[in-house]
Amino acid sequence: MTSAPKAPPRPYAAPGHNIQDLIDIMARLRDPKGGCPWDVEQTFATIAPYTIEEAYEVADAIARDNMPALKDELGDLLFQVVFHARMAEESGLFAFPDVVGAISDKMIRRHPHVFGTAKFENVAAQTEAWENMKAAERAAAGEPGTPPSVLDGLPAGLPALKQAEKLQKRAARVGFDWTQAKDILGKIQEELDEVRAEFEAEAHSPERLTDEIGDLLFACVNLARKAGIDPGMALRGTNLKFDRRFRRVEALLCAAGKSPEGATLDEMENLWVQAKHEERAKT
Repeated sequence: MTSAPKAPPRPYAAPGHNIQDLIDIMARLRDPKGGCPWDVEQTFATIAPYTIEEAYEVADAIARDNMPALKDELGDLLFQVVFHARMAEESGLFAFPDVVGAISDKMIRRHPHVFGTAKFENVAAQTEAWENMKAAERAAAGEPGTPPSVLDGLPAGLPALKQAEKLQKRAARVGFDWTQAKDILGKIQEELDEVRAEFEAEAHSPERLTDEIGDLLFACVNLARKAGIDPGMALRGTNLKFDRRFRRVEALLCAAGKSPEGATLDEMENLWVQAKHEERAKT
């Protein structure tokens, strides 16, 4: 009895690949002779938006608790790192091993309680030491003659929600912070009152309204941060919830032979409440 013929090998598709395989794949893709034309023409600037997009897709997979998707998205994000490292190597700047070396050195340096003899009483003390080390590194990398700031080193391109959180955390390190999360509720009400007053003004300006709504959002980020909640993940969860419930509203309308465009706001609101009740009944 003869066995079935084996399938021909599939290059770059078998399990068991390591990081060097990925580095080699990237080098081949970037090869001007026989590589992928799209990959060859890319630069740091053109790839950066894809890097950001892949990071968001990792966060989305986590928010959806989709572990198979997370595996794929982490691979996509890793590929972005390899892509940037390859372009840097081609320019004689650095290579992937240098990236690995830099982050390894940093992690060892910032964890003296693991790789050295330092002792911390609790997580809070360890976090404070971590932030102090980061601050010292930023100060050392600052421009000579420029007074250092606790806000130094924040990337200007951060999403606004994350930037607000990081600004608040930096200011909190030097004592510029609320004592308790509940104290911020009054600030949120104050900012909401100012938004309302601007709407009620006889001639409110878009610029002023933008400013007041920005203050309200900043205060909400402050509340989340002080409560120990990641505001970005909280909003992402709400976005997913809205997406799920509105799709249910559409499905219910379709079952009744209607569409959102042909339904009244009251009809959609009633179906929205129904969708909420259905979700709660499942938990």
